[in-house]
Amino acid sequence: MAKKNKFARDINGLLVLDKPLGLSSNHALQRVRHLFNAKKAGHTGTLDPLASGVLVLCFGRATKIAEHVMAARKSYYVVARLGIQTDSGDKEGQVVSKVNVTDKHLLHLDQAIKKYTGQIEQLPPMFSALKKDGVALYKYARQGRQVERAKRRVLIYSIVTESIQDDRLAMTVDCSKGTYIRSLVEDIGAELGCGAHVHALRRLAVGEFGLAQKMYTCDELRAHARGGGKALARLVLPIETALLAYPRTELKHGLLLALEQGARLKIPEEISGDYMRIYDTERIFRGLGRKDENGFVHFSKFSTLRAN
Repeated sequence: MAKKNKFARDINGLLVLDKPLGLSSNHALQRVRHLFNAKKAGHTGTLDPLASGVLVLCFGRATKIAEHVMAARKSYYVVARLGIQTDSGDKEGQVVSKVNVTDKHLLHLDQAIKKYTGQIEQLPPMFSALKKDGVALYKYARQGRQVERAKRRVLIYSIVTESIQDDRLAMTVDCSKGTYIRSLVEDIGAELGCGAHVHALRRLAVGEFGLAQKMYTCDELRAHARGGGKALARLVLPIETALLAYPRTELKHGLLLALEQGARLKIPEEISGDYMRIYDTERIFRGLGRKDENGFVHFSKFSTLRAN
């Protein structure tokens, strides 16, 4: 077990990392955590080593809202290689079947994409971090074992064909949380009758992260680190950045104090949805409210969260 660094910095906030190829999400997280000398950090959704792109990192108390980031819709750029199936669904796996791709296979591409757009059911791949009886599926897969998995319902908002060149099909996919792109590629390949696997994958966005906020490569972070801790701290986003999809409400001091002391209250203002961003009358973000089934608000205080 790694020793705790008593000189580590108490950093709170979010950072959008452009995860490089070849690193697991956890290894990328630990590199950045070490660079920032942060006491506590976590990531918001696994990207396989063969995938690059948006990985939102949470520092300090911001780890408390990781689930809200993970719940956001995702956008991916994927290159599928048609005609070759692998046991892992990606190019690192063993080839299990091979078919010459012809125009006949591509004839029904539009129909195949339409079939897998909207609400669909997916069987999670064996080569995934999903756990069965406390063990990650990929560990069973590496032992050559198949275990029973329940299908999951996910939402594919859109699939746009970017290009088709020989046996390479490039697509942009917008989807809900929990979507397995390798399963989607395999399903489309099966529908075409030639099979397919993921040749390249890049996550373009997680909610607004990667779109409205800049993401940083490891090299860029190292360059900023040469300017010291303050230079790095300026890159960290405030906690509320992850919650901008929720409606906001301002509360007077008395109501805020009651919420902070653990009271459950009904907000006098009509708020749509289950969550709300709560601000004081000076427009300072104070925390996140969650409405229960009776309309009472449960409060999580974040007013002490800052980007450094």
